[in-house]
Amino acid sequence: MELDGRPSPSTGLQRFCFCFALFCFLFEARSACLSQSHEDPTFNPPFLTLHNRFLAESNDMVMDSKNNRCSEKINKGSQLREAFKMLDANFFDDTKVLDIAREAKELNLPIFAANRELVASENGGLHNPSCLIFNPEWTDEQVENASNSFSYPTLSGIQRPKTEEDIAFMSILELGELIRTKQITSLELVQIFLRRLKRYNPVLESVITCTDELAYKQAKEADGLLAKGVYLGPLHGIPYGLKDIIAVPQYKTTWGSGSFKDQVLNIEAWVYKRLKSAGAVLVAKLVSGSLAYDDIWFGGRTRNPWNIEEFSTGSSAGPAASTSAGMVPFAIGSETAGSITYPAARCGVTALRPTFGMVGRTGVMSIAESLDKLGPFCRSAEDCTVVLDTIRGKDPDDLSSRYIPLDDPFSVDIKRLTVGYTDDAEMEVVNVLKSKGVKTVPFKLNYTVDSVQGILNFTMDVEMLAHFDEWQRTRQDDLYEAQDQWPTELRRARVIPAIDYVQAQRARRKLIQEVKKSFTVDAFIGNATDWERVCLGNLVGFPVIVVPTGFKNISNPPSEGTRRRTTITTGIYARPNHDHIALALAMAYQSVTYHHKQRPPIDNLGPSDIMPHIHQQLSLTEGCIYESS
Repeated sequence: MELDGRPSPSTGLQRFCFCFALFCFLFEARSACLSQSHEDPTFNPPFLTLHNRFLAESNDMVMDSKNNRCSEKINKGSQLREAFKMLDANFFDDTKVLDIAREAKELNLPIFAANRELVASENGGLHNPSCLIFNPEWTDEQVENASNSFSYPTLSGIQRPKTEEDIAFMSILELGELIRTKQITSLELVQIFLRRLKRYNPVLESVITCTDELAYKQAKEADGLLAKGVYLGPLHGIPYGLKDIIAVPQYKTTWGSGSFKDQVLNIEAWVYKRLKSAGAVLVAKLVSGSLAYDDIWFGGRTRNPWNIEEFSTGSSAGPAASTSAGMVPFAIGSETAGSITYPAARCGVTALRPTFGMVGRTGVMSIAESLDKLGPFCRSAEDCTVVLDTIRGKDPDDLSSRYIPLDDPFSVDIKRLTVGYTDDAEMEVVNVLKSKGVKTVPFKLNYTVDSVQGILNFTMDVEMLAHFDEWQRTRQDDLYEAQDQWPTELRRARVIPAIDYVQAQRARRKLIQEVKKSFTVDAFIGNATDWERVCLGNLVGFPVIVVPTGFKNISNPPSEGTRRRTTITTGIYARPNHDHIALALAMAYQSVTYHHKQRPPIDNLGPSDIMPHIHQQLSLTEGCIYESS
């Protein structure tokens, strides 16, 4: 069946036969009447009238055909110009637009297809990284006393607590001392934390896979080494969790997405290898929001342990909630734009977003190669320092990673530092540091670039779509858990011109230069979740540590009270490659405060705060979504 309006072959043949017969008739009639017309000049034979009419109509048909073709070109050109408006490029006339379309089809499209086939047939950006590498360094100068490894404080007199609850909320260094002095084994710790993971996960929905078999194996190895007199350091035998965008062989790496929930990547992520070499024991793959966007994933939505009526926010939802709830001593999360800072602030844990390039990302799902960072969620800044020391360094397969020399945060003389504080800083932190001899001054980052959030969105969305091109082309985005998130953003990213992506990077460079000039202090204290500052920090690549600073009442609490709370936090920011400054200041603040040591009331909300659905979930069969590969 013809659907395009063109005549069928039989109709064309009929028209040809009719026209040919008419032509023969006219030719014969003209010959027969020619002599009479010479004899009688007034004679006007009918065939001439018919002939002239036929010629006129034929000319009209030709003109109509030409006019139709012209009209079609004009319409097509107009339609293309309308499309060019989406690209802010509607300054071409119709002729140029048609030329562009023809040449793009002939020259561009084959290259697009060839490149996609070469590097984009797999989703997630695990292979074939870009050769365009972002480097956040402001200077070639090295820090004064760079240290290959940090000197951890020696803890003495640490005794094993009587309850599992108290053990679960000990710091890394405290747990490490229990293991080193053989007051507890790694296997015992694994059993404690697996029980907590399976008890609280039905409420918090923060765990995707419990790696029981692997955890027991690694714990036995850690205990065996210690029995032989081999102690690998403060992470020896310590359980931990990984955000489930980080690949571990033989276990599912779901990226939090229903489209990839059965995916097994037989890749050892670089950060996993670093932790394994330090003797740490993986007990769980923790929730990532779907494709690392917010806290919604294929199995539900992760909750905040401090107020289980609300959600954790941010795609590192699982690491934040699980660390806060004492389900793991620490966890590794990631940030492209707020996925460490937001959930850490909401769940009241200490977390470090390090300098871009500090931690290698091989084996990790990529959103944006020029923005993605891995960092620790911990109980304290001291713990963050221990973990960072283990996972930092040059990853040979991550072109953006570097060995960044740092001073030992445990040895930084904070009295030599000048620290700024912004209008939204938590003044308790400022006052505590001031009492410890730190010079504090009012501070504001000044810059003229007014499109910071737009630059971040362009950068993130275009780079993300490059890693999930196949996902979008095969309509898997229609199955995504939250249609107003990645599906909407990445469809819009499809029409961001390459030229304007490059312009955004030029604007980003201008922003970096202005921030560098304005960053006149050693560090500054300010809100960790201000969206403009989150965008700016990720574009520039400088570190921030989120620090709990207190609590306030929840909105609309039960009339007779509740133990649920809203956490208060702040951020301590440092220059790129100066993470040790932020860590040292945070440790100084936490050395005389106790906000970071408070425990959330997950299943102890108070006698008057009855939440039947929560208690029912706690009484369900305990377990993770998956218990094995």
